Amino acid sequence: MLRKFIIITILTVLLVISGYFAVLYYATFSEGYRSGELIKISHKGMLFKTWEGELSQGVAGAQIFKFSILDKDEKVIQQMKDLQGEYVKVTYEERYKTFPWWGDTKYFVTEVVKEDSPFKVKINK
Repeated sequence: MLRKFIIITILTVLLVISGYFAVLYYATFSEGYRSGELIKISHKGMLFKTWEGELSQGVAGAQIFKFSILDKDEKVIQQMKDLQGEYVKVTYEERYKTFPWWGDTKYFVTEVVKEDSPFKVKINK
């Protein structure tokens, strides 16, 4: 009787832990878009190297959007390197939590597109 109880308890705990990590791994809290000047892209970390970036969304960097990029998104990483200092629009997913080997933030960029900056003044000739 006691042995059966211990086995059921262990299996229940393992199932709950597995379900928790499955939700963290697969579920997203929100999805969206942000635009701004790409001011930083870096590969950093001591134990786990992750791709991190920053997007300036305001005048003089008053509002900064920090994000991570998964290693599997090599195309996005290369586009970010090429678009450094440009005005871009990013598509991102916000997760409930992150793993240390994924990145520092809960925001993960999945796509990046160059955009025209709304701050550039157009002169009509």
